[in-house]
Amino acid sequence: MAALLKVILGDNNSQRLTFPDGLPTSVSELVDIVQRQCAIQTNFRLQFMDPLFNNEFMNLTSMDEVTDRGTIRVIYMTGILTPQRVEVQISSGSACNYSFLEESSSVSSGGVDTDILSSPESDASTSSTSRTFWPSTFSVPQFGFDAELKLERGNAAFKENGVVLIPDLKLKSNILEGLIQEIVKYKVYVTDREFDMVGEALLSKHPCLTERGSVTGYAGWKASLKNKLAIYRTHLRKLGCPEVLVNSVKHKPEGKSSAASAIKRPRRSEVNYCPPYPTGESDQSLEGLRVELLSDVKKRNNREAVRRKMDQTFAHRRYEVVRDKPMVEDFKNRWPALFDVTEVRHTLIYTASQQNCPLWPIARCKKND
Repeated sequence: MAALLKVILGDNNSQRLTFPDGLPTSVSELVDIVQRQCAIQTNFRLQFMDPLFNNEFMNLTSMDEVTDRGTIRVIYMTGILTPQRVEVQISSGSACNYSFLEESSSVSSGGVDTDILSSPESDASTSSTSRTFWPSTFSVPQFGFDAELKLERGNAAFKENGVVLIPDLKLKSNILEGLIQEIVKYKVYVTDREFDMVGEALLSKHPCLTERGSVTGYAGWKASLKNKLAIYRTHLRKLGCPEVLVNSVKHKPEGKSSAASAIKRPRRSEVNYCPPYPTGESDQSLEGLRVELLSDVKKRNNREAVRRKMDQTFAHRRYEVVRDKPMVEDFKNRWPALFDVTEVRHTLIYTASQQNCPLWPIARCKKND
């Protein structure tokens, strides 16, 4: 039976979606349909209108909350954040309260880490390789035309008589490649639970791929994805991807020179953990900017120049933190601008707005006792 939903995409922007075969059976399938039919290019989550709380919008976690002719709302995960007032409370032994007003500058969440925010200008040079937060619901991408045709027929046969599809080598390769390309938008080191999320989303969208004899139904897909991602990381390392290169054997200290030893990977809520250098920049050029910053921070009315150079050297600084894990005192001597009140506030504004996001810009540095 056909169903209708109203989708709120933003202020004064909504759309009606029609579901000829009724509402989807899972949230991930609904997310995929909304993303495709509304042509949404960025990561998002959905909320539903809850009648139990005066029709306020709540995060959607189950399709039981969605009814025919109901209303859902799209919440974009990577947008422009312009907070007017931020209050942060930090408790680590003793409580500290920070309350301040944000200036007219906007904050882009496209290039963020536990160091400092990168500006829109610096994001432009690395947008194709930047990371976003791992989604609450993994969205299975569209595969090749022939692959989608096979899957469509397989899903129809599975729905009619429960016959599973045994994918040929080309179809399996197409599916794995598509999933890997979607995964690396978020991270290249994936946890076991996140692999489970991918497997669950795959079977939710394409139930014909369910594996007989598997407890979860996707154990074989999960193992293949792990192997495929490991091979893909090797490829990225050969291309010089810093996030993977930092874990190569030649970059590890003596005594830990094995591939599986002391793997450096993002912690929870870290984005753009070890991004590539801006186009045209190198260690030498960025080190030159760092030296210039040592004198720039001592000049008055030079805030914009300092911020621009801090944004430009973001990747250089992150690589230093991830690779060398310097003492705070040493790091402060090399990057004094990072400890300026303006830069600390610049970081706090963003981190205070994110759930479970580390507050301090050098959280990866060791404490110097």
